Amino acid sequence: MTLQRLVLWRHGETEYNVTGRIQGHLDSELTEAGLEQAKRAAPVIAEFTPEVVVSSDLRRAAATAAAYAEVSGREVRLDKRLRETHVGRWQGLSGAEVENGWPGWMGTWRAQPTWAPPDGESRVEVAERAHEVVRELDEACGGTVLVCAHGGLITALTARLLEWPTDMWPSLGGVGNCRWAVLSRNAVGRQGWRLLTYNGGLPE
Repeated sequence: MTLQRLVLWRHGETEYNVTGRIQGHLDSELTEAGLEQAKRAAPVIAEFTPEVVVSSDLRRAAATAAAYAEVSGREVRLDKRLRETHVGRWQGLSGAEVENGWPGWMGTWRAQPTWAPPDGESRVEVAERAHEVVRELDEACGGTVLVCAHGGLITALTARLLEWPTDMWPSLGGVGNCRWAVLSRNAVGRQGWRLLTYNGGLPE
């Protein structure tokens, strides 16, 4: 089998998002607003009619995927390989605190996908573990798959699927809370991917 379409859906708002702190693998929960975002977006996501739904096992993603399961009746599989980037010693810190402790390093991290925060992982490493999940789905599914995950992972995985050189990865902007990217197979050869939607979502 060969996947034909991939929908990458970011989780709803968390308190860390509101306060501008870096979550990484910290297992934060959705705010009330984040849960409402997920409930509003779920019927729209259901229109993609995914055959398989896979989510990060972190609660903010799993709860977002559960909102989809409520309206669709679909089972959600959890996979820890879809977790957000592990940012090591930066987890839980604000951007200002990172800049204070490691001057200039945040800019380096954003500009260089091969660079990792102290005791953390690079975006290339994140993309590879997520890409492993997609490869497995590619062998088992032939239609549409929904992946519910995290902003950093979605951006990195999108660039990896498009086979962009790493120096182009920073040109992809972030994905907002409860927004999504959609990729489909190229018509020629049905092997490579093309980007149909990026940072799509409902009006605020």
